[in-house]
Amino acid sequence: MFDERSPIYLQIAEQIKNDIVTGTLAEDEQVMSTNQYAAFYRINPATAAKGFAQLVDEGVLYKKRGIGMFVSPNARDLLRSDRKEVFFTDVVEPVIREAQALGVSLRDVIHYIRKYGDS
Repeated sequence: MFDERSPIYLQIAEQIKNDIVTGTLAEDEQVMSTNQYAAFYRINPATAAKGFAQLVDEGVLYKKRGIGMFVSPNARDLLRSDRKEVFFTDVVEPVIREAQALGVSLRDVIHYIRKYGDS
């Protein structure tokens, strides 16, 4: 599951964020404990805890003392908002620049998106 591209704790945080964005994890839903997560994925519990701590710092998860970690209210909206900005900057802007370099009109790009976006 984990790769060498980035630290495991960041990959843990990203996986949980993806689960929230896709609706696999709902707001106020309890997530696995760091020990359960570490046992399931066979990683060091401190590594899992570091990923969870990052999510708490970002406001994605919150802790109920003695109970565990939960998905924060509005976490999905927060993450989607952050990802929209990244999507436009990292995906859409390069597409526009490439289209301009190739002499493809934005009208043609929009037509293509509409044509295949409804499929």
